[in-house]
Amino acid sequence: MNPQSNDDTELPVSQAPKRPSGVKIVSAYLQRAIETGAYSQGERLPAERQLAQTFNTARSTVRRALDKLEKAGLVSRRLGSGTFVGAAPQSNGSLLDFIGGLTPLDLIDARAAVEPFTARLAAEHADAGMIEDLEGVLESAGATRDQDDFSKWDGEFHLLLAQASANPFLIHVFRQINHVRLNAQWGAMKANILMPEAIAEYNRQHRAVLDAIESRDPLLAQKRMAEHLESARNDLLKALNP
Repeated sequence: MNPQSNDDTELPVSQAPKRPSGVKIVSAYLQRAIETGAYSQGERLPAERQLAQTFNTARSTVRRALDKLEKAGLVSRRLGSGTFVGAAPQSNGSLLDFIGGLTPLDLIDARAAVEPFTARLAAEHADAGMIEDLEGVLESAGATRDQDDFSKWDGEFHLLLAQASANPFLIHVFRQINHVRLNAQWGAMKANILMPEAIAEYNRQHRAVLDAIESRDPLLAQKRMAEHLESARNDLLKALNP
């Protein structure tokens, strides 16, 4: 998404809370929007007034929610300009340059190094609520053949697995992975890779990972994730070398 300059920017997520929201709900909703790429690195969030209207709450509540996100390093405030996703202005440019220089192959190789063990930890630590959330994401992913929609649910699934690992550093790492997935090079590859048959296969592979997690089988979850990422890497190489 492109940064917006007016105060009437709408939230990019279709189902915003309708009942009055507290700090926890507002911050959790915005955090999820950031982590799943609904707001991309460097993008300006809607103004406090607009957020307060969207969440049917007071601006002071929104302000406290944004304070919470800023302390977590997810947003930065710029006096007179608004609240932006990501690092403070002095470091934001170098981070964007770094992300822009990564290739899709760099990304998939890094994921292959990190995510299988993350799935193993998820099988050990995921609670019933987290598994229910993962089931819901797989249901949504399985109901679409649209490339952008599937990519969103795919990112959500892998992010939830990182959160289920109960390892704060792995969660941070995957937030960065999601930011890299939004760059232009991956966008071009996505169009070549995410054909209907590939989406169906990735959904099947995701199901195999989740089944292992639900069975509390850490080693199988690790194996299934490694197989999934190897399959994704092979598809990427085919797209890069047609």
